[in-house]
Amino acid sequence: MKALKLRLSALLFATAAAVVLADLSAAEEPDRDIALEPAHVIINPWRFHIPPTKRQGVPGIERTAKGRLWVIHGRDVESTRNYQVLIRSDSDGRRWSHPKLMILPREGVRAMSAAIWIDPTGRMWVFWGQSFGAQDGRYGIWAITTDDPDAENPKWSSPRRLGDGIMLNKPTVLSNGDWLFTSSVWKADHSIKVYATTDQGKTFKLRGTVNVLPPETRGPDEPMIVERKDGSLWMLVRRQGMAETVSHDGGKTWSTVKQSSLRHPTARFFLRRLKSGALLLVKHGPLDKRVGRTDLMAFVSDDDGQTWNGGLMLDDRENVTYPDGVQAPDGTIYIVYDHNRTPNGEVLMATFNEDDVRAGKPVSGKIRLRGQVARLLHSTTNSPPETP
Repeated sequence: MKALKLRLSALLFATAAAVVLADLSAAEEPDRDIALEPAHVIINPWRFHIPPTKRQGVPGIERTAKGRLWVIHGRDVESTRNYQVLIRSDSDGRRWSHPKLMILPREGVRAMSAAIWIDPTGRMWVFWGQSFGAQDGRYGIWAITTDDPDAENPKWSSPRRLGDGIMLNKPTVLSNGDWLFTSSVWKADHSIKVYATTDQGKTFKLRGTVNVLPPETRGPDEPMIVERKDGSLWMLVRRQGMAETVSHDGGKTWSTVKQSSLRHPTARFFLRRLKSGALLLVKHGPLDKRVGRTDLMAFVSDDDGQTWNGGLMLDDRENVTYPDGVQAPDGTIYIVYDHNRTPNGEVLMATFNEDDVRAGKPVSGKIRLRGQVARLLHSTTNSPPETP
């Protein structure tokens, strides 16, 4: 009888243990849909509460009507711990603040590939992508906005999910007033998404998609659109170099993606129309030569990308990459990029104007190269102090 009781006790214990373990397993099972919940947006974080990192970069830049510069960049980039910080300068980039805002995702989620943009109404948008784990096959474009980016303490909207994919690059405003936002669901069929808003950002609809073929050439895409003078839309795509596609119906349908004649590594580039009407392209190396992530150069085109002029060298070092830019009303062009994400984690800025690009050398007397925006310090401090 005693032996039977012992066996029953052991059986009950084993059953209870199995139930507990099953409950624990169920409780620990990650929920992929947590990436559909917004990251934590922390205003004016104490710098000692910002998580340390050994790798940062992938910057974006904007300039307000009053001349304030905003830069957003990633920390722990290319990892599942990716998060974003937003800093500013009221001295035309000579001094930079500590982070004024931090986008810190939920456990198991990346906050990645951020962008920043001031729309035609003067409202500033901060975008970032979210993914459960490294790549969840869905991703998501998230955004917050402020109506007064020149305020000492801007008021921010609640985070809002706009659609699937990773955006990274600035939207494009069409001549008819539509705003187009491009994103990419990396390596998927019809990976490039073109979202449109016709009511200044109140609502968004998927207008069209682009299918990158063959499948083995797919990657992050990182598409950028400009509207050409004939009304067509020209999209450049990162595809084992640089590729292109064209739409003649406002972004609803797109031509077959084909390799561009512009030689380029598999890396981000920057394409934007200047106030003069010329196109600005910032890429790696000369137009007809493929180089690595080195020799960051600027070119201009007067015929919507058929031919290019100039070739201003912004930084000829290795591991300079991921340019983003904005132009001021006086014509000054600001380009940010990163250098040596590990161990330096430098975010740098170049300022110049169109004349410098066309001449292929400094001629304006206003050029500044390799200006420091942010860098990693070899200490326990998580973010650098303001620097001249």
